Amino acid sequence: MLKQRIITALILLPIALAGFFLLQGGDFALFIGCVVTLGAWEWARLAGLMAQPMRIAYAAVVAAALMLLYLLPELAPWVLAAAVIWWGLATWLVLTYPRSSELWSSAACRLLIGLLVLLPAWQGLVLLKHWPLGNFLILSVMVLVWSADIGAYFSGRAFGKRKLALHVSPGKSWEGVYGGLGVSLLIALGVGLVRDWSIGQLLLGLLGAVVVVMASVVGDLTESMFKRREGIKDSSNLLPGHGGVLDRIDSLTAAIPMFAVLLWAAEWGVM
Repeated sequence: MLKQRIITALILLPIALAGFFLLQGGDFALFIGCVVTLGAWEWARLAGLMAQPMRIAYAAVVAAALMLLYLLPELAPWVLAAAVIWWGLATWLVLTYPRSSELWSSAACRLLIGLLVLLPAWQGLVLLKHWPLGNFLILSVMVLVWSADIGAYFSGRAFGKRKLALHVSPGKSWEGVYGGLGVSLLIALGVGLVRDWSIGQLLLGLLGAVVVVMASVVGDLTESMFKRREGIKDSSNLLPGHGGVLDRIDSLTAAIPMFAVLLWAAEWGVM
């Protein structure tokens, strides 16, 4: 398993880095769209669609929706607003699971939720890429999420006692969340000092980091909730040793739109 993980990572990492940071405009949108479309194919399974034709059809619908969003960029504020509402609702659904599963048990509802998870993540990345600090901003949100994941893993293993969401992901603890958040805040603080932010900017930056990291936790738990509902461990086996695409980007699906919304509101992304 470890050998598989290493080989897969060595193959995918340069492709991912090149796609995220070297591609521009329509090429970048298409690259991210391919990743999101694969995620849609996996999400169809989480929605209860097992037949391949149905899963492919759902992925095609998502791909068509991405094309529409690319052609109509004026829809971006509405897509991101929908994401803010959805991830707020998702927080409540995770905290009240399994009782909340009665509200989204139908396949139609879960397929709709898939759109709210996937489309804003694509929209957020495309928006960030168009801003002058595009690559830096994309790297920033990824580092925030990845550092939080790493900090949570080690902190949870060392100090984890209080379960974060027992019925959704029994292995996660509040101590892990605090550890991951602490690591992310230290990184955000370092960035602020290097970039010579004012006290006000620094406080806003740290507050924004808290929001983004907590959103990433909800994104992770939300996918876990749907997988638990379907009784599966991984969203697919597309990535040997790593599970599926959704298993790799679940935290980012929530963090990216929240990050974009905060930057948009603060007008930092265009500075």
